[in-house]
Amino acid sequence: MTDTKPRLAIIPGDPSGIGPELIARLLHQEGVQDAANIVLVGDDHVWEQGAQQAQLPIDLNEIAESEIESQTGLSWLPMQTIAPEEVEIAKVTVSGGACSLRCLDKALDLALAGKVDGVLFGPFNKAALTGAGLNAEDEHRYMARYIGFDGYHSEINVLGDLMTTRVTSHIGLRDVAERITPEAVEKAISLAEDTLKRSGNTRPHIAVAAVNPHAGDNGKFGREEIDILQPVIDAAQAKQKNVTGPWPSDTVFLKAQRGEVDAVVTMYHDQGQIAIKLMGFDRGVTVAGGLPIPVATPAHGTAFDIAGQSKANVGATLQAFALLTRMARNQRANRAAI
Repeated sequence: MTDTKPRLAIIPGDPSGIGPELIARLLHQEGVQDAANIVLVGDDHVWEQGAQQAQLPIDLNEIAESEIESQTGLSWLPMQTIAPEEVEIAKVTVSGGACSLRCLDKALDLALAGKVDGVLFGPFNKAALTGAGLNAEDEHRYMARYIGFDGYHSEINVLGDLMTTRVTSHIGLRDVAERITPEAVEKAISLAEDTLKRSGNTRPHIAVAAVNPHAGDNGKFGREEIDILQPVIDAAQAKQKNVTGPWPSDTVFLKAQRGEVDAVVTMYHDQGQIAIKLMGFDRGVTVAGGLPIPVATPAHGTAFDIAGQSKANVGATLQAFALLTRMARNQRANRAAI
């Protein structure tokens, strides 16, 4: 009988942070190893470090890259990216960033070759990545460049059944207004809709947040809602898309919290991130929205303040695994149907 479970590559993230511990904890969560075939990618001593930190065992069943497509269960693809003495817990190091990038590159290579259906990574440290040669705004743009993808893509944050996308991301607040264009707003809406459909929601309700206080109050506090957002929303509705707004940003997440919408399109980074993290910091997931490869990670960072102390909360990593498994399964099924 053909195994229909998705196959996921999992990498530890920065070895100096809580990523290795989180993955060790993840592998011991009920149902995880039944939901997907898992290939751990990385150095044996990093995985063993995570097992020691979590005080939970990991079975490293070595596999060759040529054997991955027939692999089932849990296996390990060995790499040599960092020496044991170079792993410095709770410190930003170039070697930790290089380890992260090399493991990420290998996982993406496996996905591009069709050997795995998705990639899960433990938290990265952006300073370490930059020191190791990231040469991109963030890991999402790095991934797009690495796989040669030039289509629209952006970070998506997920909390339970709620997704948020944003029109602008890692830029200064003073530059936000000029980046809010009809094209940018339409792309953010489409990204939210497409990603939700990939995860199984056939007709998602997408709420668009306003830019200005009180949604501009009929132009008193700015005209972006009148001149940019409303025309884009009207055009989406004319195409039978379930898009509403612009909603005042200080109330739209109340609608989201009540389950009245499936996604919120925000205008800038903190407009959505503050709300999402207050609603469920230990359950938040980040998805590489728009990329042809399903990629997910917990939405929190490397947590150097608790690294190595056996205190890491696996909640967000478990949610990332569950969402990635669903997306990879749907993508696998869609390929089989073609």
